[in-house]
Amino acid sequence: MARLSREDRQIALGRSQAGQSQSAIARHFHVSQSTISRLWVRFQATGSVADLPRAGRPRATTAAHVRFIRLRHLRNRFLSASSSVQALPGPHRLSDQTVRNRLHEAGLRARRPHRGAVLTRRHRQNRVQWGNQHLRWTVRNHWRHVWFSDESYFLLQRHDGRRRVYRRVNERYAPNCVDEAPVHGGGGVMVWGAINTAGRSTLVHVQGRITAQRYVEEILRPHALPLLADQDAIFQQDNARPHTARLATQFLTDHHVQVLPWPSMSPDMNPIEHLWDELDRRVRRREEAPANHRDLLQALQEEWDTIPQQDIRHLIQSMPRRCRAVVAAQGSHTPY
Repeated sequence: MARLSREDRQIALGRSQAGQSQSAIARHFHVSQSTISRLWVRFQATGSVADLPRAGRPRATTAAHVRFIRLRHLRNRFLSASSSVQALPGPHRLSDQTVRNRLHEAGLRARRPHRGAVLTRRHRQNRVQWGNQHLRWTVRNHWRHVWFSDESYFLLQRHDGRRRVYRRVNERYAPNCVDEAPVHGGGGVMVWGAINTAGRSTLVHVQGRITAQRYVEEILRPHALPLLADQDAIFQQDNARPHTARLATQFLTDHHVQVLPWPSMSPDMNPIEHLWDELDRRVRRREEAPANHRDLLQALQEEWDTIPQQDIRHLIQSMPRRCRAVVAAQGSHTPY
């Protein structure tokens, strides 16, 4: 719950004296009604809106310290709390946790950062240009005809590096303190899929390194072409080398497939990326974790078939918002 500043308390008191209800005042300041009630009782008893004397250790940070910490971390979001302790001007005795507490009060909490592709100036310009070109596309007349496709690699075991162990000094290699994990997550499987507002493709297992020849013979010809039989169908794929190779582009041209131009370094623009995340979460939530690559592939195929089509439709219906978002962000990463 938000804490009222001295100025807000004065305003709240004035509104109360003017006859406004406590619940309306509470809604205005986004606090509970009991906060306004206690403020009024305190004023009636003491004639002041200041906090009453209370027991406990006084704060180690001054208002200047709080402003310094907040601005420092707003200017560089990747700074650590310990670095701010060292950078604070003047004599002080602050702990890292005190800095974290002040950041929490400012609404700043440590989170795992989004891993985005490196975007050059040219990439941003192309993304904005693509967004502007498709701003007038609607789901009814355009996006419902697009088949979004992509490959994704799923690890058998995944470790994000955030797991911690409580141990004593010199217990780093103790058997009960070692987190044993297969190298590179124990390997994984690569799959290809495509989605549309009206349906989805089968989930195709891609074994080994994919080349343009394999992309044509194992994916485009047997799986993509049947989906694109409708003359209004549009095929979307990213700019991976096997997709843009002459062999693949010539195959699509020969079969009169309309391909949606796609800006480089733009996985955040493709709704199927969100579906891959959902598919991975569904597999991780299974009561029995996959024990090997065959079990992982079977789990992926089962969960792929059970994802509601309504969820896929909602993802594709977000394309107009994605276009507006990338234009508004001037080509930077978008939340979609």
